[in-house]
Amino acid sequence: MAFTSTIGSQRYTFPTLARLLAKATPARSGDELAGIAATSAQERIAAQLALADLPLKHFLTEPVIPYETDEVTRLIVDSHDPTAFAQIGHLTVGELRDFLLSDEATGEVLTSLKWAFTPEMVAAASKIMRVQDLIFVARKIRVVTRFRTTVGLPGRLSTRLQPNHPTDDPRGIAASMLDGLMLGSGDAVIGINPVSDSAQRVTQLLELIDSARLRYGMPIQSCILAHVTTQMEAMRQGAPLDLLFQSVGGTEATNTSFGVSLSLLEEANQQARSLKRGGIGEETGGENLFYFETGQGSALSANAHIGADGLGIDQQTIEARAYAIARHFNPMLVNTVVGFIGPEYLYDGKQIARAGLEDHFCGKLLGLPMGCDICYTNHAEADQDDMDTLLTLLGAAGVNFIMGVPGADDIMLNYQSTSFHDALYIREVLGLKPAPEFQEWMETGKVMGLAVQGLLAR
Repeated sequence: MAFTSTIGSQRYTFPTLARLLAKATPARSGDELAGIAATSAQERIAAQLALADLPLKHFLTEPVIPYETDEVTRLIVDSHDPTAFAQIGHLTVGELRDFLLSDEATGEVLTSLKWAFTPEMVAAASKIMRVQDLIFVARKIRVVTRFRTTVGLPGRLSTRLQPNHPTDDPRGIAASMLDGLMLGSGDAVIGINPVSDSAQRVTQLLELIDSARLRYGMPIQSCILAHVTTQMEAMRQGAPLDLLFQSVGGTEATNTSFGVSLSLLEEANQQARSLKRGGIGEETGGENLFYFETGQGSALSANAHIGADGLGIDQQTIEARAYAIARHFNPMLVNTVVGFIGPEYLYDGKQIARAGLEDHFCGKLLGLPMGCDICYTNHAEADQDDMDTLLTLLGAAGVNFIMGVPGADDIMLNYQSTSFHDALYIREVLGLKPAPEFQEWMETGKVMGLAVQGLLAR
């Protein structure tokens, strides 16, 4: 089925849903690199007009990647709730936008519809929304998750304490942990990107965090961002693993390039759940165990972005499809690492900001506990002022968590993010607090005890 739109005397035709979605996407360098972006602002507007008139029911009849060849598509189709969809199935994409912005669409209503939405539907809606629309709708939705802390409650903003070190040196990592904890970071997770992807190194780093947790009574959860198979081996060797980590993408081919599949993730999920380490819901192993990371451009960078028509799918739609995997596993945290892949995919601060707000909006509508690594690479056309802007916008949008990196400069991954002080800024300006269990720990003076006793002296 072809889609058409006319502006003045110019008639535009978009032969497939994938082409329509790509042409309607706000400008970004990744889609231009893939050769699928609109060639002019007028063509983009024409596509957005045609997309706004598209009935939501059409998304159920034309998958952008065939059901038979892609397990992410199968997951999306098989998990769709037709009963819930009946409440919105009469709408077009434009009418969905109007509904989302209406008083009728409360947070409770939108939460009840999360299985009615497919990723492609919410991606389509985001393409015809302004920045303020993305903020306004996402702010309505609270997605609360629990392990040893409760993340996502109203009036709260959590952080991942990211104490990476270029040689995985325990003292360097401990110094960064102490710095972050003293400044109120770490209530979402203490998560380390290891230099060495080995079960031994994963175990060593998990033991470092867990010994500090037990010694100082810290209500935190840990995660080592190694490949999921490495974490599984570490668990077999007795590692004190809290949250499972894995990067995921919105196509089966992307996940194959990552070395993962839905069945492997389920195997890891069951193995981690059997450890029963969650302080909240410990009898079942914890309610929420996964920490997923995503990012626009990952499929394109792996040449895994081809759709049913043999051409590329736009990177924002693929990103939304990755959220179908995340919500299937009821995760503790989902983090869009928005500017990490580089300017080839999101060229400058404006594109990074738009993408971060789109990802947060789509994830929240799909029922996910969304956080954002507000970041950029050193060769991008962006700077810390751009990150301050996006941090403030996401804080207003009700983001669940952000990153806490010493000095905002990750010396192991060599990119720029947000600092411990940035989290203090946004909490103060918007009147937000850390997770309640973590706040109580800080207010009882135990954080000062940690400083006095000396984490580095252990």
